[in-house]
Amino acid sequence: MGEKVYIVIPAYNEAKSIGKVLRKLKRSGYHKIIVVDDGSKDRTSAISNKQRVIVLKHIINRGLGGALGTGIKAAVEENADVIVTFDSDGQHSVSDIKKVTTPILNGEADVVIGSRIINKKEHMPFYKKVGNFGLNMITFILYGVYCSDTQSGLRAFSKEAAQKLEIKSNGYEVSSEIIKEVGKNKFKLKEIPIKTIYTDYSIKRGTNLISGIRILIKLSIDKFFR
Repeated sequence: MGEKVYIVIPAYNEAKSIGKVLRKLKRSGYHKIIVVDDGSKDRTSAISNKQRVIVLKHIINRGLGGALGTGIKAAVEENADVIVTFDSDGQHSVSDIKKVTTPILNGEADVVIGSRIINKKEHMPFYKKVGNFGLNMITFILYGVYCSDTQSGLRAFSKEAAQKLEIKSNGYEVSSEIIKEVGKNKFKLKEIPIKTIYTDYSIKRGTNLISGIRILIKLSIDKFFR
């Protein structure tokens, strides 16, 4: 198939994992890759450049939302047919990319979320399950769109959806903002079960209790005071 699938990888101080992630992607045939180095202080950019992918670098650390916004916009400008967001810490399985892109290529969805929750074989740490459930409920209450795994980093967007997507958040609240955009634009949303590769390193990354509270505050401000 001739469709152009671009992989967008937000990365902040991921020198330990980014090289391995990029090598796995390229071995699986994914060569259209955009790494957004979000103000890293380590060798994230240097390692990425060695893999001959597109590397965009923020001078300062803006946050996950800022990095995703930069990467998705760049992929749109590259005329991507499908844009996939993929975490840089090694927690995603490359084989799941085909699972999240297929519904878009078949015209079944505008946005696909790779869900760790609906995968019955997935064993997410209990505290992450609780945190995710809370953020899912908050997102549903605020925006009226239910998603079983709003905080998943593995997503796919059609070209048309990516062009309409407005990302204003800089932090982790971007994951809920994307669900807000699904509802606002009436995108066809589909969830696909995915595998997560849990390591001591990947478990330490992502959201925690403190970042969860910050997400709640920022989402509430966005909903009620803007």
